[in-house]
Amino acid sequence: MPIKKAMILAAGRGDRLRPLTDTTPKPLIKVGDRSLIEHHLLALADSGILEVVINLSYLGEQIKEFLGNGEQYGLRIAYSIEPNGPLETAGGIQKALPLLGDSPFLVVNGDIRCPLDFQSLGLSSSMNMHLVTVSNPSHHPDGDFWLDDTVEPAKLVAADSAHSRCTKVTFSGIGIYRPALFHPLTPGVAPLAPLIHQQIATGRVSAELYSGYWADVGTADRLAEARAWESRL
Repeated sequence: MPIKKAMILAAGRGDRLRPLTDTTPKPLIKVGDRSLIEHHLLALADSGILEVVINLSYLGEQIKEFLGNGEQYGLRIAYSIEPNGPLETAGGIQKALPLLGDSPFLVVNGDIRCPLDFQSLGLSSSMNMHLVTVSNPSHHPDGDFWLDDTVEPAKLVAADSAHSRCTKVTFSGIGIYRPALFHPLTPGVAPLAPLIHQQIATGRVSAELYSGYWADVGTADRLAEARAWESRL
């Protein structure tokens, strides 16, 4: 079943990019001739995912005013407002569920630059989530998860189950999730990592290793690197 809806996470404060983010929300920071979030929106439109939910908190009105209803990108954008501060990833997704529907949906961090073809992503009927991973960057050398690509589909496994052919990888901030995963959560602040580990323990997390360009634009140095990469295109 093709993915029809996506959520872009855009509620964070971006403290490590201050003072730039004192007045500009991180997703609106430009990398090349477009903002980070616009790169995502155009990629989603190209992939045929035309309904997008964006969660907003810090300086969120700027994002809403800039993007509007999404018509200029060929999309339909709805907003999930977190008025009392960011709810973290799982909490933000849980709050946005009424806008996301009953089918699996794509979630993308608003502060990454990654020219991934979203159309290539899918979720097996036997899995509850599918995560895109990358090789561990220099700022995160220990990675997040163990990837076992000797099985089909490739899966994330618990550390105590990892064998010599497993690879330690970093979560890219791009994933597909079944909405039922978030129904049991109590509304409020909730990180995503515990939910991922819970599902890894059940063997229900497929994954892939993306080898193209990826940047977590979380610091001034990494922003400069992403802009340098973009200028070479």
